[in-house]
Amino acid sequence: MKCETAHEWIVAVAYGELEDHEAHELARHVEGCEGCLGEREQVEALLKLAGAHPVLEPDANLVARARMRLDEALDAMPARSWRERMLSVLRGGMAGLIASPVAAALLLVIGVSAGSFGGYTLAARRAAQAVAQQADDAGSGAREVANVSSITQRPNSEIVDVVFNESVPRHLTGSLDDPAIRQLLMMAAASQSPAKVRGDSVSLLASECKMGHSCQASGIRDALIVALRYDANADVREKALAGLEQYVEQDVRVRDAVLEAIMEDNDPQIRSASLGMLTPVEGDTTVRQVLHTVSTTDNNPQIRFVSRQLLSQVPEIQ
Repeated sequence: MKCETAHEWIVAVAYGELEDHEAHELARHVEGCEGCLGEREQVEALLKLAGAHPVLEPDANLVARARMRLDEALDAMPARSWRERMLSVLRGGMAGLIASPVAAALLLVIGVSAGSFGGYTLAARRAAQAVAQQADDAGSGAREVANVSSITQRPNSEIVDVVFNESVPRHLTGSLDDPAIRQLLMMAAASQSPAKVRGDSVSLLASECKMGHSCQASGIRDALIVALRYDANADVREKALAGLEQYVEQDVRVRDAVLEAIMEDNDPQIRSASLGMLTPVEGDTTVRQVLHTVSTTDNNPQIRFVSRQLLSQVPEIQ
């Protein structure tokens, strides 16, 4: 094992995300590598330090008063874009950031976005390694999946044909419940494959979520969040958004991604669809603040109108 791989696995094993055989292989490597042993000790010490300082929740009355004052301050502010507000908060330092839940929420969205993308890149790499290992065990001699070139679902069934490339194209057929098929679909959704392939993959993953088929947070749902945030094709992003709709209320990460789409996406149809998903959570503090900002500063009159309508349905804080 190379030390670069060991450093990656040390972080993964610390969070319980490493397979047993990988953990054993890592342990053998660390026993004979002083540098990697020190790296593991540093990661373990960092986790212990983080666990020793629990996050304290603020008093509920203080939070309510702060929200009311923030609403009043936002009403008194001249119309500016959320980017300008963000920059002014950053110039004011951390004190200004703490005083502005909207800016804090936006930074949280950005941070979660970067973390999700990094974590999903690691997941995609592992998916490719797993499929390659499966092929190797079957005697094909393959070592690495390069990309996915086409995805086709057989009519009136859950059987999917996936063509993916190693040194030469290969073909894998299986049910949507097959872990290898799911791994390839998730890899295709986050890869540099053609837009049609990404769209077909995201469409199938979204259908699995809509039907409630094993759409766990750390899996298909993560893949859809990444597609919604990062895919350059509006059709792919729209399909990912549709698959996430039923999780807006229960999963705050999905909610953050939808709010980010409202503020950042350059497609009005996606932004309008994202606004329509907020009805179950329109009373959420972060949702209210984003709606308030969009309703007063957005360049699209339809977006401003819909945002004001949603805000009018939310009871004021008493």
